[in-house]
Amino acid sequence: VILNLLCPEMLAFTLTAFLELMDHGIVSWDMVSITFIKQIAGYVSQPLVDVSILQRSLAILESMVLNSQTLYQKIVLDLHKHGYGQPDLCLQQAALSSFSYCSLLPPSLILQHVIRGNRPIKTEMAHQLYVLQVLTFNLLEERMMTKMDPNDQAQRDIIFELRRIAFDAESDGNTVPGGGTEKRKAMYTKDYKMLGFTNHINPAMDFTQTPPGMLALDNMLYLAKFHQDTYIRIVLENSSREDKHECPFGRSAIELTKMLCEILQVGELPNEGRNDYHPMFFTHDRAFEELFAICIQLLNKTWKEMRATAEDFNKVMQVVREQITRALPSKPNSLDQFKSKLRSLSYSEILRLRQSERMSQDDFQSPPIVELREKIQPEILELIKQQRLNRLCEGSSFRKIGNRRRQERFWYCRLALNHKVLHYGDLEDNAQGEVTFESLQEKIPVADIKAIVTGKDCPHMKEKSALKQNKEVLELAFSILYDPDETLNFIAPNKYEYCIWIDGLSALLGKDMSSELTKSDLDTLLSMEMKLRLLDLENIQIPEAPPPIPKEPSSYDFVYHYG
Repeated sequence: VILNLLCPEMLAFTLTAFLELMDHGIVSWDMVSITFIKQIAGYVSQPLVDVSILQRSLAILESMVLNSQTLYQKIVLDLHKHGYGQPDLCLQQAALSSFSYCSLLPPSLILQHVIRGNRPIKTEMAHQLYVLQVLTFNLLEERMMTKMDPNDQAQRDIIFELRRIAFDAESDGNTVPGGGTEKRKAMYTKDYKMLGFTNHINPAMDFTQTPPGMLALDNMLYLAKFHQDTYIRIVLENSSREDKHECPFGRSAIELTKMLCEILQVGELPNEGRNDYHPMFFTHDRAFEELFAICIQLLNKTWKEMRATAEDFNKVMQVVREQITRALPSKPNSLDQFKSKLRSLSYSEILRLRQSERMSQDDFQSPPIVELREKIQPEILELIKQQRLNRLCEGSSFRKIGNRRRQERFWYCRLALNHKVLHYGDLEDNAQGEVTFESLQEKIPVADIKAIVTGKDCPHMKEKSALKQNKEVLELAFSILYDPDETLNFIAPNKYEYCIWIDGLSALLGKDMSSELTKSDLDTLLSMEMKLRLLDLENIQIPEAPPPIPKEPSSYDFVYHYG
């Protein structure tokens, strides 16, 4: 009654004096009456309350919670009834700021009245939601850093429960009909192997690494109890596969828990400049465990899509990490939306996105980069040209055309080292090692070559005997036309040799190398050269235009002359 009679300024001073007196510990917080609690909570719920009164009221309620467990439920219920039901966004923000690190308010209440409220969430409120999210996940740090004690029977019973739910959920699971201790141990070892533990004999040893410590076991037990059908399906599905294609549930669950802790930065302090909270984490009181349940199904699905084996475990985990980190930025409003987003990010979609991003990164559009590419390209083309000519100097063997003998005959052609003459001739059946120029009796001066023709334009592809040639042979055919009206006809052994010879002969005639192989080599080498030259500029913004050239100095008297 006395508090209601005071003016706002005197009331603020009175509340400050009360808080300072209580901080001395002379009187226990448990002695505070329910009427006083409702009075203070009433100040918080008033839409037009003075800011100084609001701040001191929140501080008193906060101290009550921190110093008395018996007051917790009374304060929370009163705040739920009054404080978060009103539409004043400023009041919501003040209350959230004061109570975020106490984890006072249920996520569903924040979701209903703050995240899904009628007013847009401003930057400061978004930051407070981010802080609350981080500190809520930080409550998992203790379990994450707690090693399992292999001698603790209560902890080992959790592993027994995982085995029981997976393999004999309808029975008590503690007895083996007609079997003794040794038989029971052998059966348990077999079951633990099917559960995917690394240590089949004593799976408790799998939880001695921190992180994730006991948090991984908590997640597995949550999945087994609250998503039992999913848990049993994953375990039995993998145990029925071939050993090499089995996805080890135990090892996967441990590594996935560790990964989620890294992604959500469990144990790290909030960043003052961040406000990227996720609405879906406020839709469930056990958001981390529910996230694990979704992601363990994703892991099992990705494993099947990749047709992975035990050797591919780390590769699968990398893909799963990418799927999760690509889905989170979309900030789904619910866990079901997050699950749908993951469903769209299949392994094939991840490969497509990787390829698209890689091409986008290589496709530099800024004028300085385009100019650099144009400057480098002639050097790369010259390098390709030298490689093609060097291959022609090494020479290649070709199948003789029109040979009807059962045993195929071959001939050989190579370019002289001075690039002025083509030497060719038949190969002996027992020819071994390098073919010398002396063994090749025929030659064509490069200066006499008039043109290079390919495919249907080749004389030997126009003959009647060649009409029955299949498309593959047609694509490998080329001819050299030289003076006086002579031809040298080729059928390359494969597409690679065809491209090498077409490019090399075009280069000899001073024409552009236009084969698919040249385009591929140019793209690869140009991309590598660009990355090497821009290595020191990684994460540095390259300007669109060069900086202006400074004016010339008025004099050059500053130049130092060595004596």
